[in-house]
Amino acid sequence: MTQPPQPPPPGSAGPDQGPPPPGYGPPPGYGPPPPGYGPPPGYGPPPPGYGPPPGYGPQPGYPAYGYPPYQPPPPALSPAGAPLADFGGRLLAAIIDGCILTGIVLVIALPIFVIVLLNGLGDAIDSTDPATGEADPSVFFSGVFLPILLLELGLFLLVLVIYYFYNVEMLIRSGQTIGKKALKIRVVPIDPSATLTRAMLAKRYAIEFLVGSLVPFFRYLDGLWQLWDKPYQQTLHDKVAGTVVIKVSP
Repeated sequence: MTQPPQPPPPGSAGPDQGPPPPGYGPPPGYGPPPPGYGPPPGYGPPPPGYGPPPGYGPQPGYPAYGYPPYQPPPPALSPAGAPLADFGGRLLAAIIDGCILTGIVLVIALPIFVIVLLNGLGDAIDSTDPATGEADPSVFFSGVFLPILLLELGLFLLVLVIYYFYNVEMLIRSGQTIGKKALKIRVVPIDPSATLTRAMLAKRYAIEFLVGSLVPFFRYLDGLWQLWDKPYQQTLHDKVAGTVVIKVSP
């Protein structure tokens, strides 16, 4: 009795099957494409003149991508069209003027203060009782305390007079003090058709120095007012006097 053929052991090649029967090759049409069947025409680079449509490129003055560049706000101008002085320039000018005026007052007042103090102390020492070693209180009051008190009052009035001449009589000439000249700023009327008068400057002086000396913290409020005042950045003494402070060309 014949045995059926056994399958080949695993890993061994089977019997040679020979070539496939005719008609069982690769299906027709899957070989190389016939001539003329490349990529359809018109899908290459665009013909000349077909760039991006007009109006869609970067606009003049703007970058190609992102937001437009930052443009600083225009400078604040006076009614006459002159640029207004900024807070820093006015503050530095006030510091320069303050140093000059303080120096003048010290030159005048310091020698007088020393003389009055030495004379008063000398009188108080001469009135000392040898037995107790104590000075007569009435001599100390009349010879030291009262003269110094009167000297301080006189010094206050002297400061007001010096500040008046500096901030009124000097400003009436050109609208500038020494500090304002150094910072290239000037006081002018807010009305372009008006001229700077002594009455305007006296109002500025009265608000800035008289009221500022008598009302606590008023000087700070007056000076800082320009930071939020619109549109002319005026202080309180500017508003009362009808003036503005402008920059001048160098």
